[in-house]
Amino acid sequence: MTESGPRNEPTFRPSRRGLLSAALGGAAGLALGATGGVALTRTDTPAPASTPAPTEVVPVRGEHQAGVHLPASPQQFGALLVLDTAATDTGWLAALGARIVALGSDDALLPDGAGDLTVTVGIGPRLVPDGLPGSTDLPGFADDNEIDPGARGGDVLLAAYSSDPTVLAAVLADLALLVPGAVTRWQQFVFRGKGSGTKARNPLGFMDGIVVPHTSAEFADGVWIPDGPAAGGSILVIRRLRLDTSAFRALEVGEREAVIGRRLSDGAPLSGGAPDDQVDLRAKTPEGELLVPARSHARAAHPSFTGSSLMFRRSYSFENDGETGLVFMSFQNELRTFVVTQQRLDEVDALRTFSTPTASATFLVLPGFDDERPLGSSLL
Repeated sequence: MTESGPRNEPTFRPSRRGLLSAALGGAAGLALGATGGVALTRTDTPAPASTPAPTEVVPVRGEHQAGVHLPASPQQFGALLVLDTAATDTGWLAALGARIVALGSDDALLPDGAGDLTVTVGIGPRLVPDGLPGSTDLPGFADDNEIDPGARGGDVLLAAYSSDPTVLAAVLADLALLVPGAVTRWQQFVFRGKGSGTKARNPLGFMDGIVVPHTSAEFADGVWIPDGPAAGGSILVIRRLRLDTSAFRALEVGEREAVIGRRLSDGAPLSGGAPDDQVDLRAKTPEGELLVPARSHARAAHPSFTGSSLMFRRSYSFENDGETGLVFMSFQNELRTFVVTQQRLDEVDALRTFSTPTASATFLVLPGFDDERPLGSSLL
């Protein structure tokens, strides 16, 4: 649990190997003490100065927060900071939102501009008014006994993403100062391979993020909260999973594909077709065997078995010292969507053999905001 650390003196320190393997060049560290004080320390050699490549600026203001469906192809790097707060109300969120807007013009913090930087803010069940979406915590799942108590839950999530990894720690340190009495619960630097849309290869070598909502109607049906004070927001579940990549890659390619239920080469379902085609759960060989094995991940996670809507997955890889894995992130408008899916995975998913949860949390990702509607104002 190298990234969780002691609760009173945590550090944000991407591993050197992880930085090099992702070709980062350098990153700043973040330290947040029990009093909320923040100090930045350099943990690697700075990359040589160069003119950054132009990136598309992602709008901060809007009906929904950035960092969920925008940008359509997630940035390559990110950092998650989960905090506890001394606050019992959420009035401070307005100042946090205003600061997020102001980041784009802060030449001292971001001398090369914001680029495609996005910041997404979520609040944990303790801060969500009773009865609203997001006010219920996750139940326990199989293997959750492996999770350190310090890496469960949390009051506030600050998630920053960018094509430039060197800005992430400074941005999170700056924003954390606005969370009253903030104490770091857990944190994680993340990265992802290049892909198309939400699709990218995970540490097991397979394409991830294939089956997700795409249209506005699909997002309205399964992702965005439709009404009430949280309308326009979403419920985020985060599960950090340590992956036994050595054991998995020791399997023959066909065995690996049987665990996942998809082809290694392009991510297409074993039932046939293209990567984006639906998994045909009824397809069989001439001998009557299922083409998509009974315990494969693609079958176990299929929403037809749970009666739930599609969740929007926006997962990233991580590499802590000696650990490689996936930070699974799903957005849905009902917590039940994830809960019933995970409960089924606990029962039948062959991938469980190779994955161990090391952090778990759920947050209400707040509705979008603008100058007339400050961040969190609908909850007051």
